[in-house]
Amino acid sequence: MTLWPRSLFGRLTLLLIAVVAIAMAATILFFRHDRAALLARQFGDTKIVQLQALRAALGAPDTHERRETLRDLGHQYGVRIVPEAERPLVGAPALGPALIELEERLRASLGTGTEVRVAVRLQLLFVRVEAGGAGYWIGFPLPPRPMADDVPSRALVWSLALAVSLLIAAFLFTRYLARPLRDLETAVERVGRGETPPPLPEHGPSEIVALNRGFNRMIANLRQVEQDRALLLAGVSHDLRTPLARLRLGVEMGAQDAQMKEGMADDIQEMDRIIGQFLDFARGDETVARERADPNAIVAACVDRYARSGRDVRFAPGAVPATALRPTAFSRLVTNLVDNALAYGAPPVE
Repeated sequence: MTLWPRSLFGRLTLLLIAVVAIAMAATILFFRHDRAALLARQFGDTKIVQLQALRAALGAPDTHERRETLRDLGHQYGVRIVPEAERPLVGAPALGPALIELEERLRASLGTGTEVRVAVRLQLLFVRVEAGGAGYWIGFPLPPRPMADDVPSRALVWSLALAVSLLIAAFLFTRYLARPLRDLETAVERVGRGETPPPLPEHGPSEIVALNRGFNRMIANLRQVEQDRALLLAGVSHDLRTPLARLRLGVEMGAQDAQMKEGMADDIQEMDRIIGQFLDFARGDETVARERADPNAIVAACVDRYARSGRDVRFAPGAVPATALRPTAFSRLVTNLVDNALAYGAPPVE
C-alpha cells in the first residue's frame, strides 16, 4: 500500500495541496521575519529618541545634585543610569546581527563614543553615551521575545481563510482537468463492450482536444470498417449467387452434358476462389501477396465460364503485358463487370 495516489486526479490534488502548503509556510516565515525586523527597528528608533533626551538632560550644569538628578531621570524614563567613572564596564559586548545593527544606528545618531553591551543576568541593554564631558551607561530592559500568542489574530485568520480558499480552488481546478479523462475512460469502456459512444467534446486544453479528436477519428474509422464489412458481405453474397444459380440449373437439368459438368466444376472453383478472397480480405490486404500474371488469361478464363453457361460474352484481348496483381481480386472485378452488364444491359457483352 502506498500513499502516492494512482489516479491523475489524486496526484494533481496532492501536488496543488503541497504547493499551497509550501506557499503558506513561506509566507508565514517571511511575515515573522519582517515583523521581527520591524519591531527591532521600532525599538531602535524609540531608544534613539530617549537617549537623545537623556543626553540633553545629563549635559545640564547642575552638578550639585547629580546623583538625585540621575535617580529622577532613571525613574522618569524607566532606565538605570550608571556613571562610567563608577563602573567603566558593564555586561558583555553586543553579539548578533540585530544588536550590531542597533549599535551602528546609535553611533550614527549619538556619536562614535556610543557602545552597546548586554547584561544577561540583569536583563538590561546598556548603552554608553557622552554628556557634559562625562560618560554614562544607560540600561534599558531587554525587549521580550515574541511569543506565539503575540501574532496578530487577524493575520492568522486571514491566512487560514486564504489557505482554505486556495485548497478549494485547487480541488475544483483538479476536477476540471480530470473530467475529460474520466469521460474518455467511460467512452473506452463502452467501445470495449461493443457500443458506439457519442463523440467527445473537442474543446478545452490543447492536449485534451488532440486526444479527443484522435478518439473521435478512431470511432469514425471503426464505423467505416463496420460499413465496409457489411458491404463486403453483401458483395460476397452477390458474387456467390451467380455460380450457385448456374449450379442449380445444372442439377435440375441432370448434368448429362459433359460441357455442363465442366461448367459446374468451374463454378465450384470460382466459388472457392471467392471464399478464399473473402478470407484474404478479412486477414488484411498486407497478407495477400501480389503475383505476376497475364490479365488477358484471367479475363479469358472468366469469359469461357460465361460461354459454357450459354451467355453471349465475348473477349477481344489487347496488348497488355504481365503485371503484379492479385489474380482472385482481378477475376472478381471482371466477373462483377460482366454480371452488371448482363443484368442492366443487353447481350452481346464484349
